[in-house]
Amino acid sequence: MYTKSEKKQFIIYLAVAYGLTYLMGLLMWAAYGRADLSVFPNAQMMYPAAGVMLAFLLTRRDDRLLPKGFYRCFIGVTAVMAVCAVLSAVLPDRELGTEAGSVSVWYLAVNYILIGGSVLCWIFLLIAGKERRAAYGLKWRNWKGAAGCILLFLLLYFLRTAVSYGLGGQLELFGSLMASPYTWIYLITMPVNFFVVFVAFFGEEYGWRYYMQPFLQKKFGLRGGVLLLGVLWGLWHLPVDFFYYVSPDQGVIMVVSQIITCVTLGIFFAYAYMKTNNIWVPVILHFLNNNLAPVITGTYSADVLEGQSIAWAQIPLALVINGLLFGFFLLAKPFREKNGQ
Repeated sequence: MYTKSEKKQFIIYLAVAYGLTYLMGLLMWAAYGRADLSVFPNAQMMYPAAGVMLAFLLTRRDDRLLPKGFYRCFIGVTAVMAVCAVLSAVLPDRELGTEAGSVSVWYLAVNYILIGGSVLCWIFLLIAGKERRAAYGLKWRNWKGAAGCILLFLLLYFLRTAVSYGLGGQLELFGSLMASPYTWIYLITMPVNFFVVFVAFFGEEYGWRYYMQPFLQKKFGLRGGVLLLGVLWGLWHLPVDFFYYVSPDQGVIMVVSQIITCVTLGIFFAYAYMKTNNIWVPVILHFLNNNLAPVITGTYSADVLEGQSIAWAQIPLALVINGLLFGFFLLAKPFREKNGQ
């Protein structure tokens, strides 16, 4: 079913997306509790796309439509992020005083790298030209369908949040968060924020949705391929599940929760991608999913995902709510096409 070249590409992709991720996970384990690990999750987000790009650069050297400049730029930014992650684990961290309080040097470094890397990648992406962007899934298309999927996701996201607050008897708190001027200031600045940090979210979605989704669907069908991808996507988070999102003693619970999230959200992301054939839609959805967390928690802080607390009792509810709101799209028209069964 797969050609020799496709198999070689997949091996290269796995070596970067998963091999590098788990190798870094060992370093996170060794440095846990004595180093700032905030660089690791940001660097990890870029490995899937870097794996795809490296695979294509090594196996499609003669393809004139290959956006080599953009690919090399992205891989270069990924390498800098990876080196920075390693250094953050082995060198002592320092904190700098700011008006908002002290901040880690490594936290500042990773943000500067993301911003600078995003600007450079936009430049190389524009230079690549329409023909190359179209050939490798980088072209924006289907404005109407894209806008519809983004608005639908926002509706479902806030509905899920309202239901969760309501079941916890805190619906009034949710209302106050939505009425807060800080919430609206944050929401208004999000589009600008996307353009200056897009490489991290593109890093995941170009790997998962553009490359791995059709690769798995080719063998396991439209639905089976997406469900399997959701599980694999969840397991890819193992290092950050154990050593960043929660403490290691809650790691197993976090992994289960992560798989539920990745399978159900993955279904909606896959639906949006299949409906629009526009990789930028799941990239934007992924950005919204991560960056709306400070809003719905009322922290308005980028480190809201770090050091969470989770319990087994939360798992069934997460499964039901996410399954009904996002997993339901597995029944949508794009998944019923006969040529994918």
